[in-house]
Amino acid sequence: MTSRIVWQEAVGGPETLEVKEREIPEPGPGEVRVRVTAASLNPVDWKIAEVPGLGEAFGVTFPTGYGNDLAGTVDAVGEGVAEFAVGDRVFGGKRGEALADYVVLPATALTATPDAITDAQAASIPIAGRTAVAAIDALHLTGDDTVLVGGAAGGVGGFAVQRALAQGATVIGTASERNHPWLTSLGVVPVTYGEGLAERVATIAPDGITAAADLQGTETAEAALALGVAPSRITAIAAGPNAPEGVIATGGAQAPDTASAEIAAGLADGSIQLEIQEFPLEKLTDAIELVRGGHVRGKVVVTLV
Repeated sequence: MTSRIVWQEAVGGPETLEVKEREIPEPGPGEVRVRVTAASLNPVDWKIAEVPGLGEAFGVTFPTGYGNDLAGTVDAVGEGVAEFAVGDRVFGGKRGEALADYVVLPATALTATPDAITDAQAASIPIAGRTAVAAIDALHLTGDDTVLVGGAAGGVGGFAVQRALAQGATVIGTASERNHPWLTSLGVVPVTYGEGLAERVATIAPDGITAAADLQGTETAEAALALGVAPSRITAIAAGPNAPEGVIATGGAQAPDTASAEIAAGLADGSIQLEIQEFPLEKLTDAIELVRGGHVRGKVVVTLV
């Protein structure tokens, strides 16, 4: 019996992807096989696929599959697995293989999906949710803080601003103008990104800001520094070697083990809102192009049912 997997023989754009048939993989000791129903896309996915050499930093060698974040139902369990049973709904991540009908991964890489959320919601959590938790929690926010969040309407940004609000902070978020009403509905003060950001923030917050989380480069971090924020109270997830000195470089790997379950619980009880755009597997190229273009509100999810 065979199943589908999205496959890429060499570095390149969406035109290099193909859907191949493969034998259904079997779980080994400590592993779980998941029948995948939804896989979310992150900017890092297309970058690994298209930027020569970047895959090596993430342990990806070509030929390879595509994506990381997935959700579905446990289909089989390997020897020694006690955490999950066949039929359990779960979500997690496996780099270079998420877009496949069946994925085998360690039981420790999975989190139980609450009954109250969809697989599309669950698949949106692993990278974006964990990264948001790491970026915000490193700032140790309180009700006395005013925090500037760059890229506030994106997948990471949506989770990040809501976590900052839950910690009592006043949140200013950069986004394109079409996303300002959505941010306002969450309780975020929106501001347009781009040249003159520091001046616009100073007008919005005349008493100053005390922290910042840059989720899309260095612009937000640089604006925060210009406004007198200490580097130790600025996080950045995508600045790379261009990060200003002293700024905290962080990512999902720095999130606590409980982060995914916390985000899932928030989605389940309604305290966290999430915008999702869904595409069937047959429209994968359209989904990737949307993510590549940037300015996506929330998450892009590919369904495999």
